[in-house]
Amino acid sequence: MARFLPFLCFLSLLFSLSSAEIRSSEIRNDDRPIIPFDEFGFTHKGILELNVSNIQLSNSNPDLDLSRVGFFLCTRESWIHVIQQIEDGEIACALQSDLITHVYTFNKLQTGQRSFSTAVSQNNADQYTLVFANCLNSVKLSMDVNSAMYNIERDGNRDYLSAGKTILPRIYFLFSVVYIIMAGLWIYVLYKKRLTVFRIHIFMLAVVIMKTLNLLCEAEDKSYIKRTGSAHGWDVLFYMFSFLKGIALFTLIVLIGTGWSFLKPYLQDKEKKVLMIVIPLQVVANVAQVVIDETGPYGQDWITWKQVFLLVDVVCCCAVLFPIVWSIKNLREAARTDGKAAVNLMKLTLFRQYYIVVICYIYFTRVVVYALETITSYRYLWTSVVAGELATLAFYAFTGYNFKPEAHNPYFVIDDEEEEAAAEQLKLEDEFEL
Repeated sequence: MARFLPFLCFLSLLFSLSSAEIRSSEIRNDDRPIIPFDEFGFTHKGILELNVSNIQLSNSNPDLDLSRVGFFLCTRESWIHVIQQIEDGEIACALQSDLITHVYTFNKLQTGQRSFSTAVSQNNADQYTLVFANCLNSVKLSMDVNSAMYNIERDGNRDYLSAGKTILPRIYFLFSVVYIIMAGLWIYVLYKKRLTVFRIHIFMLAVVIMKTLNLLCEAEDKSYIKRTGSAHGWDVLFYMFSFLKGIALFTLIVLIGTGWSFLKPYLQDKEKKVLMIVIPLQVVANVAQVVIDETGPYGQDWITWKQVFLLVDVVCCCAVLFPIVWSIKNLREAARTDGKAAVNLMKLTLFRQYYIVVICYIYFTRVVVYALETITSYRYLWTSVVAGELATLAFYAFTGYNFKPEAHNPYFVIDDEEEEAAAEQLKLEDEFEL
């Protein structure tokens, strides 16, 4: 099992959500054989700057082979071959492989030297990961690591965003403009239909505004990182609006799923419990997301936080489906008992469609987008962002269109002939089973 530990650590990078930038990391009394740092897509003019200070080894024996301790760059494909070399006994340490790019090994340190600085040019365009290897058994190490990876643009400026993410600021800004237009259209609809506006429609507007502010802050966040390697505080605003947007969106799905403000002006106890579960879980999910983004995969608890985030996200996605299922069940029962078969059947159709759309939205943004990010070339990582944002935009548009304020909503107001036809249909077939 110990042999596969470096491989498992490196594979964890496949699930990283952090952005490459100027990053400071602290390693304390760590004996891991492999410590992955940031992953970055280099062009043909890529540079890594590495500054390491306060180096301390738990064993000061002068006979230690410090050539087995150091930093290197490696692609995902090359790492698989390195692991194979170790398994076949061709090499005893990853630093001995000819498939990696050496950055610095500790045997270059002078006696008493506790820091070093180096820069490596990477002219082979690919996605690389900065990795630290410690092949000395039972030797713990402490150090402060400051790394910066960037590409040189045609105008000579530095670009601290990975090759596949360099256009993200423009993408986020473009989508923020689209949501601004959507918010303006929604305000116009609410004003025009102000006599039939429910509280849920105002809440929908708040969700769109939160999403707009989230995208604007993310655009500025990525723009500053692209130019300077640091977010300059924009990441704080991004996390804040991301937190508010996440809570607002899941709350909106729960409220619509329960029929609040459409079918009834109140929430039942079990529906309130769902909200009391979803909101705290969203808080935990956002905290986990911040830890994942800010620490990077070098932290010893990074994988744990990653698992927490995934678990909480899955639980939230499942929890918001229950109120919709309850509404569908209640409408089916009401359609058979209260003599308003057509009215309830049309309501059932609406909530059934919404249930299916919510499932598709969750599946696409949690599974398909992730799969796209995994299989896409590093040069086109921006495509997964575009796919996720387009899915979210479509979900917002569907929700707004189907639950817009309307004096004669076809789902809630129908004539006698339609009611009789729907009643006959309800008697002839079992409409929908969950």
